[in-house]
Amino acid sequence: MPDAIRPLVAYLRVSTDRQGKSGLGLEAQRAAVQAFAQANGYMVVVEFEEVETGKGADALERRPRLAAALAAARKAKCAVVVAKLDRLSRDVAFIAGLMAQRVLFIVAELGADADPFMLHVYAALAEKERAMIASRTKAALAAKKLQGVRLGNHTNLLEAQAKGASANRAGADAFAANVLPVVSSIQASGTISHRRIAAELNARRVPTARGGDWSAVQVGRLLSRAG
Repeated sequence: MPDAIRPLVAYLRVSTDRQGKSGLGLEAQRAAVQAFAQANGYMVVVEFEEVETGKGADALERRPRLAAALAAARKAKCAVVVAKLDRLSRDVAFIAGLMAQRVLFIVAELGADADPFMLHVYAALAEKERAMIASRTKAALAAKKLQGVRLGNHTNLLEAQAKGASANRAGADAFAANVLPVVSSIQASGTISHRRIAAELNARRVPTARGGDWSAVQVGRLLSRAG
């Protein structure tokens, strides 16, 4: 590896219950990290993927792949790169704890010059914004209640459930539309069985809608949706 090329350890993370909402799945993160590395004279020497449910996600002991990325970066004497700051955490205290690990973190969307102090600032701003949104939502609900609006009544619940089911179907359709061309290319190469298609999708690091590995049953469901 040329002297001008500096090593990087990549860390990618998705939450199984939020992946569809985030718009930043593993493949998108990987592309962002690789684009950053190529543009700034780095090379990703090892990559760590984390898939977790979100519950307790800001405790480092619950993030074994992040701990492994830190260890690899210390050994290689290099930085850990993430696509976005929230791939590390949305919590200021957690970000501060990571800074104490004495491993340099680079956030691709912020650029190579964002120092640890700036990471604290961005995390603090994001945390403040979430608190303000929560406060405004609570105040709006209280105002509605004072106006006599029945919150959470049975009719509203049924409407919300119907809208949620519709949104889930739309999300599943959109996901299928993205993955089916990949499956078609696999089938064109002569791979027909659902089990082998699943194995090929996993080999290509294409995650399921929940960020996990493919099985033959899931491939069958995907193809039946297309039919």
